[in-house]
Amino acid sequence: MYEYINGKLTLITPSYVVVETFGIGYKLSVANPYRYSNLKNAEVKIFLYQVIREDAHTLYGFYDEAEKELFTRLISVSGIGPKSALAILASEDHLGLVSAIQAADVTYLTKFPGVGKKTAQQMILDLQDKLGEFAGEELMSVAREQNENEELSEALEALKALGYPEKDVKKVKKALDQEKLTTDAYLRQALKLLTQK
Repeated sequence: MYEYINGKLTLITPSYVVVETFGIGYKLSVANPYRYSNLKNAEVKIFLYQVIREDAHTLYGFYDEAEKELFTRLISVSGIGPKSALAILASEDHLGLVSAIQAADVTYLTKFPGVGKKTAQQMILDLQDKLGEFAGEELMSVAREQNENEELSEALEALKALGYPEKDVKKVKKALDQEKLTTDAYLRQALKLLTQK
């Protein structure tokens, strides 16, 4: 089993990143590829989890050990596979997730993609007393990284991933800051503003 990979981040797509090491590009499925956009062409260390199936060998990548550990706890729950676990982690609200499980908050948990009432109850049953260490400092850093307006933040990350310079992204942020839109709508508006220059 792989533990982590050190290499150059060469590609960022909406669902995975590619890290090159010793001339080989490794495709890593990650929760939020745009979280890595400021690391494009830089040397990175990404933690790994490998899933081997009859029809596929998949490498899942994680920003840090805490995120990887949370992923392994999630996939231990009946009804949650690796893709679902990644979708749950994509919101990056790891503190909220842990708190909801500990507080048996089914309503909060069903907000995550692919999590119905039955799966939410199973998560609580399986993990409620097993996530104590995740409520601490390790996840506080993730919470601090988050922007108050998550949708706008994601749209701006997407712009950076598309190659727009930081100064243009900042101008767009100022123009869109007062609006409350979906990530998709923010992105469309931002692209419209950038092409009007």
